[in-house]
Amino acid sequence: MPRVEELKDAMPVAPLNIIALKSAKAMGDNINRHLVAYRKAVDNTFKNDPAFEGYVSDNYLLKAETPRFGSGEAKGMLYESVRGCDLYILVDVMNHSIKYPINGFENSMSPDDHFQDLKRVIAACNGKAHRISVIMPFLYEGRQHRRTARESLDCANALKELAKMGVSDFITFDAHDPRVQNATPLYGFDNFSPSYQMTKELLNQVRDLVIDKEHMTVISPDEGAMDRAIYFSTILGADTGMFYKRRDYTKIVNGKNPIIAHEFLGEKIDGKDVVIIDDMIASGESMLDTSRQLKEMNARRVFLCSTFGLFTAGLKSFDEAHEKGYFDYVITTNLTYLPKEVYDKPYILVADMSKFLASIIDFSNHDVSFANVLTPTEKIHKIVEKYNNRLYNEENGDDNA
Repeated sequence: MPRVEELKDAMPVAPLNIIALKSAKAMGDNINRHLVAYRKAVDNTFKNDPAFEGYVSDNYLLKAETPRFGSGEAKGMLYESVRGCDLYILVDVMNHSIKYPINGFENSMSPDDHFQDLKRVIAACNGKAHRISVIMPFLYEGRQHRRTARESLDCANALKELAKMGVSDFITFDAHDPRVQNATPLYGFDNFSPSYQMTKELLNQVRDLVIDKEHMTVISPDEGAMDRAIYFSTILGADTGMFYKRRDYTKIVNGKNPIIAHEFLGEKIDGKDVVIIDDMIASGESMLDTSRQLKEMNARRVFLCSTFGLFTAGLKSFDEAHEKGYFDYVITTNLTYLPKEVYDKPYILVADMSKFLASIIDFSNHDVSFANVLTPTEKIHKIVEKYNNRLYNEENGDDNA
């Protein structure tokens, strides 16, 4: 847990409680386990104060449900009081594994269904909670963040709707465009990055990387991810490059202009390890085409890093690309639902984010600055330094490095 000493004299805002909707139950259980351990271990001034009874608990999860009728209609239900508590509601709008009956048929829950269930639970709180924060790792309709034609602004409307219902803070990860927070400028909007956790996962798995400008390049697969690539390459001390998408603007396929080709801008990558970084893998078409071109440009190894591994078109194309040697590993997180087959693939590495989310909740509950968890630059520098020193020591015969 980062900078735990900051919590020593910090007073909690209100009793801490978490509601993990069905879509995020597994993540909620892991977060709760970490929080229980944190609270028992921390030497907080108010820990044993009778006025703060419940500060140390064996469970911070509240029981809530969103049952459905046979018609597909639903309601939100709470089985415990939320009066006066600092409430965090966790939802994964991309969990397509949950099904519900409607008129005798079985229907998979869509992002819209999950968003409606979130609103139902907030409505069931009936304004009694001291403060409500929504943890939505994948921001609902985050890709529909701006208007370029006669179209809706879904993400902005969703934030405004939740704010009107009493949500005071939105916690998300790698928002497609964080400027969408301007829709609710007087409300909290905290956008985190899993850079540290994904870097750690990569370094733990691949033991012979040389992290410098001569041996590594960080690539953005398109213009939108360039900021992420620049940040990542800067903290690693690596080079940077970018692909841009040439589109056919005379056609619209599945709501967007089809990509004609990916063009590369950057230095030579001959013999270098390449990290491609983006916020999400949807079908994976762009990522795989980019990795194929990089291999044709004689890249040594290619690693695909993405916060959200959605794999909307399945894993067959990834299996084929891996067999052809287009990439070596996919590094993603468990912030959204991942089917079991993802965990079974030897080329997919999953960074666990539950401990980090538990830290975010704990710091927020104490109203301590998120600067303690927001920027992982220092932590990444430390693990990269240790990694490079280990390589140096191994080359010099030091087996205890």
